[in-house]
Amino acid sequence: MSDSKVLISEVGPRDGLQSIKSVMPTAAKLRWISALAAAGLREIEVGSFVPPKLLPQMADIREVVAHALSIPGLRVAVLAPNLRGCQKAFEAGVHKVTLPVSVTNEHAMANIRKTTAQLIDDVREIVALRDAQYPSIEIEAGVSVAFGCTIAGTVTDDQTMRMCQSMADCGVDEIGLSDTSGYANPTQVRRLFRRLQSEFGNKAGGAHFHNTRGQGLANVVAALDVGVTTIDASQAGLGGCPYAPGATGNIVTEDLVFLLEAMGYDTGIDVDALVAARSILAEALPGEALYGHVQDAGLPKGFTYADGRAPSAPQPEGCLLGVAQ
Repeated sequence: MSDSKVLISEVGPRDGLQSIKSVMPTAAKLRWISALAAAGLREIEVGSFVPPKLLPQMADIREVVAHALSIPGLRVAVLAPNLRGCQKAFEAGVHKVTLPVSVTNEHAMANIRKTTAQLIDDVREIVALRDAQYPSIEIEAGVSVAFGCTIAGTVTDDQTMRMCQSMADCGVDEIGLSDTSGYANPTQVRRLFRRLQSEFGNKAGGAHFHNTRGQGLANVVAALDVGVTTIDASQAGLGGCPYAPGATGNIVTEDLVFLLEAMGYDTGIDVDALVAARSILAEALPGEALYGHVQDAGLPKGFTYADGRAPSAPQPEGCLLGVAQ
């Protein structure tokens, strides 16, 4: 049994859905979020407050937030790119708002159509509004392209830390690092998160990795090595940044839960219940690619969760056919 707990923040209903052309029916979204929560996910980023004409997938965000807030024990998070979106998110009563803040001007202009200097000014206004009227709502700065940018290229550690410093100066509660473009490697992850923790203390937040180049879970292990305890993931690996060319593929929540639990980190999530929730996606998003390995292989024989729980579904009997190596 492990005393180590890791919070998995499920971002599929936001990052996953906004990156595909299909629009998931609202009723299916609500069933999906309920199923994710029932599987043990304690924080879900349920959508973003953006104009429906830009992202039709998020046109039902108010209804989705209201449903999520009705689920006992669920921490409801959203993304909002500007003051207007944050005002609506605050009014909706969410628990947490993530602000996407790009390290490079090139990504900022593509993603939000603002310079990094303008983004910093916006964050200052957003925090002031929160402090004055909605003090219980947490604000996270999600520092995008923190490890490299497909538009600008190499991003230095100092560039990323300068943006983190600006966010701390603005008064955000938490600063997370996002591998928006799938550039990160484990050595870089350890180095940057150590600096984040050293320079910003309790404002140092979680990790958001993409599996674009197959490094997602390796980067998770690197983040765990330096004490990161919040990891973003998306069911079935849905998503990626639509404004970072080639940056598809969040890490798969199901595979991440197995990795963490097998290593002795307690997530509080039931893998079998999580895998069952994939059926909602398959039905609501026909033809959409769903990724992952655990749903095919199942949990290994003899597997137990970090807290001592046994799996809820029967385990496989092992290799019965073919030549095993």
